[in-house]
Amino acid sequence: MDLNFTPEEQAFRAEVRRFLDAKLPADISAKVHGGKRLGKDDFVRWQKTLYQQGWGATMWPGEFGGTGWNAVQQHIFEEECADAGAPMQLPFGLRMVAPVIMAFGNKSQQEYFLPRIVSGEDWWCQGYSEPGSGSDLASLKMRAERVIATEGDHYIVNGQKTWNTLGQHADWIFCLVRTSTEGRQQEGISFLLIDMKTPGITVRPIIMLDGEHEINEVWFEEVKVPVQNLVGQENKGWTYAKFLLGHERTGIAGVGRSKRALKHLKSIARSETANGRPLIEDQRFRDKIAQVELELMALEVTNMRVLSAEGKKHAPGPESSILKIKGSEIQQMLTELMMQALGHYSLPWLPEALDADWHGEPVGADYAAPLSGHYFNFRKTTIYGGSNEIQKNIIAQMILGL
Repeated sequence: MDLNFTPEEQAFRAEVRRFLDAKLPADISAKVHGGKRLGKDDFVRWQKTLYQQGWGATMWPGEFGGTGWNAVQQHIFEEECADAGAPMQLPFGLRMVAPVIMAFGNKSQQEYFLPRIVSGEDWWCQGYSEPGSGSDLASLKMRAERVIATEGDHYIVNGQKTWNTLGQHADWIFCLVRTSTEGRQQEGISFLLIDMKTPGITVRPIIMLDGEHEINEVWFEEVKVPVQNLVGQENKGWTYAKFLLGHERTGIAGVGRSKRALKHLKSIARSETANGRPLIEDQRFRDKIAQVELELMALEVTNMRVLSAEGKKHAPGPESSILKIKGSEIQQMLTELMMQALGHYSLPWLPEALDADWHGEPVGADYAAPLSGHYFNFRKTTIYGGSNEIQKNIIAQMILGL
């Protein structure tokens, strides 16, 4: 792989920067750089802005309304967006359920759902994990019983999903459900698309260590789902689930966001401390920065190789587990180093203070440091998308052949 960008790629980077300078809302960028809360409107507004530019789905093929960009273009775009302070495009619709619908959904599903995802009209969430069925996902119990009826065949869904991210905002949820108890556990799972406005669905918040309402438990009681919302074949959902997880793990790498965090860490380390000596002059701390920077460079190259394989119509394979492991570990290392760099100044965590203002002027930066909240939040990265221990088993079996 040639690691130098071509003149055409440099010109593309300049085009992306011009777009971000002109179209990225200043208030959203300020929130991202300041570590403040992003609301539903912020994410939707940015997605609609990208859609109007024709850049709403940079990872999709052109035939489904995407840009059809190659791996290098996707990488440059995500890197520039992160550096400019653009919010992350939510992955649940764009990177997770959309590829499944493209690969396994019927034409009707593709024509209805995909345009609504890329335009920002529909907000999606994920229904995979259950109490007792996280890393051992195949043991899930949420039941979907098929009913033959004159007014239309449908499923009646009962059960519970947990660790559901941002489901309080969602219009739709994609769920793994059990449609058979015969044979191996994996053989009785189906993939359903469920309208969150359907009667019988209850979303209950789970408040995290950082005080935020990011995740939920979702209850389903006699929820009626049309059979046409089944993706692919009944009882073949485990195949689709694994396909989706490959795309999810690729996205978890978060190279652009980690490069922005590294840049922020360096700026903190170059600032004068109480004794007047910048932390960057401490050799041991400088070595830690160098180590995480080298690991991030290696992750960046590997990420581009995986994206290149996707662009050649190959689904992400077991190599996506490598991205998931290293990406999540690097994100945690960066939050730890920023906590070390600021010392006791990183400890206060007052979410309300971050959003406060005084006569129209924000005061959060003066009264609360968001780093401890980020530190708590990033503890989860080595667990979601399949814990890193599970990823190591996948690598051992499918790459190393152990």
